[in-house]
Amino acid sequence: MTLHTRSLLALIAGAIGIGFAPIFVRFSEVGPSATAFWRITLALPMMGLWAAASGGGVTRPGGRDWSVLALVGACFATDLAIWHWSIKYTSVANATLEANLASIFVVLMGWLFFGTRVSRKFLGAMAVALAGTALLVGKNAYITPDTLKGDALGVLSGVFYAGYILSVKSARDRGLSTVTIMILSGVLTAALLLPAAWLSGETIVPNTLKGWLAVVGLALVSQFGGQTLITYALARLSAAPASLGLLIQPATAAMAAWMILGEALAPAQLAGGVILLAGLWMARREG
Repeated sequence: MTLHTRSLLALIAGAIGIGFAPIFVRFSEVGPSATAFWRITLALPMMGLWAAASGGGVTRPGGRDWSVLALVGACFATDLAIWHWSIKYTSVANATLEANLASIFVVLMGWLFFGTRVSRKFLGAMAVALAGTALLVGKNAYITPDTLKGDALGVLSGVFYAGYILSVKSARDRGLSTVTIMILSGVLTAALLLPAAWLSGETIVPNTLKGWLAVVGLALVSQFGGQTLITYALARLSAAPASLGLLIQPATAAMAAWMILGEALAPAQLAGGVILLAGLWMARREG
């Protein structure tokens, strides 16, 4: 198996792990920023154990590397806090769809700040994949005056997630290892999220076993599993195709909602899933 294929599989597996995040967030007993704080904090010891078991360890970054890691942590903290708040004010379907507009923002930001160009074929594949995503979540997505605040936050979270993807890609291109990026940027992310939760007056500590299981599951499946695999994949994949592959997240979220919450999938949603996969297949050679 080639490194490129391994990276694609890691990206898909990571996107599936993140796809379960809305389910865990919905079951969380603490506030949006506090949920994000536990997501990062509880994953850090697992990453430390992984680093020790693999023998790789955390390498000491150079002077300029720290600024990139700081950008990774700041973008991810802002993305998580805003996205978790968006779920509070709008539907999970809306928040999931809007956050995945990151695929568009990655292309735009890559072009504006890095001079990155993509082919017309890729842009066409992105349009197909986004259309499939919209159809996939369309049954449960709706915009009303009451959801506008949450919808605006959802779109804004997509901007910061795009910044996170590009900054992680930059860190990987500088030679920083997956475990180094995840642990060092994770410490900064947690350090930003805890005061944000406190200043927002949120409940910070879960009160029941169910509440703890929700944040532990979020840390284990979505953060340690999902984000680590995506960080690994970005070493071999360019940012734009990688962000497009992350559109597997809403498909996973829809399947999880069907299996766990009993939300049936309509024929149009199933068709949207097929269209989404077709778009990803069209873009497969652009990574």
